[in-house]
Amino acid sequence: MKATPRYLLATVLHALCVVCCQIGDAAEAAPLRVGVTPVFPPLIHREGGKIVGVEADFATALGRELGRPVKFVEVKWDDQFEALENGKTDIIMSSVSITRPRQFRAAFCKPYLAVGQMALVRRTDTHKYGLGFPARPQGVIGLKKATTGDFLVQQEFPHSKRKYFDNGQQAARALAKKQIDLFISDSPTIWWLEGMNEEPGLVAVPVLLSDERLAWAVRKSDSTLLEAVNNSLDKLQTSGEAKAILQRWIPHFK
Repeated sequence: MKATPRYLLATVLHALCVVCCQIGDAAEAAPLRVGVTPVFPPLIHREGGKIVGVEADFATALGRELGRPVKFVEVKWDDQFEALENGKTDIIMSSVSITRPRQFRAAFCKPYLAVGQMALVRRTDTHKYGLGFPARPQGVIGLKKATTGDFLVQQEFPHSKRKYFDNGQQAARALAKKQIDLFISDSPTIWWLEGMNEEPGLVAVPVLLSDERLAWAVRKSDSTLLEAVNNSLDKLQTSGEAKAILQRWIPHFK
């Protein structure tokens, strides 16, 4: 049978449509590689071998809004921005405070939570903080290296003795054993540690030592993803889902 011009045109158009659909499906299926350091409960941590927390839930919601499956990529905290710059991850969602130096390395999405640095201490030492946080805290301060808590202590308490830990629970155990005298970290983590360590007698000093904003970071060159994430966050906040996520993990969040 001799093919007519109309038949040939229809065949070509069909083939193009199939190719375009395949390309579109592949683009939609590209995973959103989320860089996480799961040692910051309740924001991002491991529970029963699974990555959970505020930012894990936000990542799931974000992937749904963007039409992309989410792939958590575990990265050491010190390597997060390098992994982003080298294309190993697409976005950092790991308790990242916006700071001026970090803004030179990445583009930050709209902030999703206001926090501050706080201290966890032994209940028997709370009398030391009855008049607020001292200008020169006594003893050894526990910290996680290269965090805003670490930077704050280096700047505000340069003569204090410091000891570094891989995570908050490790520091809490050291605090209970009197190996350190206080632990400074983001306020959500300190409140979480207080709740998890009521029996050992650890409590939060309810004084914010800084005013910070948590946000997610993407490559400076990825303006498309930045805009898409900001639009998705706006939708989550308008629908009330963002507030529900925060209240699920931070009970006193309003």
